[in-house]
Amino acid sequence: MTIELNHTIVASHDNAASARFYQELFGFEYDGPLGHFAPVRIANQSLTLDFDTREHFSAQHYAFKVSEAEFDEIFGKVRERGLAYGSGPMTPEDGETNTWNGGRGVYFRDPNGHLLELLTRDYTAEQFKDNR
Repeated sequence: MTIELNHTIVASHDNAASARFYQELFGFEYDGPLGHFAPVRIANQSLTLDFDTREHFSAQHYAFKVSEAEFDEIFGKVRERGLAYGSGPMTPEDGETNTWNGGRGVYFRDPNGHLLELLTRDYTAEQFKDNR
């Protein structure tokens, strides 16, 4: 049996508005509510992010690996929207990007405060060998 992640619940202040944000920024598919969830489907996967409206929740971190062209397109939308962005998880508003592992990366927050990451290269153990 092949195991794959099918969906995950993402807490939000407004599930439909959150789904539209991800649809517009990332190009994910949003076809409207499914029960009390507002799911967006990542097109080349069976994975959905199921937004669930809640009053209180802790912000989470969601990282998306993208191609160089997708990075340019999405990062352009981040800048067009005037979203604060940064080079690392502890510096998400320094106005910089990173070039970790020979790729590009950037961090920014969605309207719910979740920290989003775009990266063009996978992390490697070598990158973190000094942090053990």
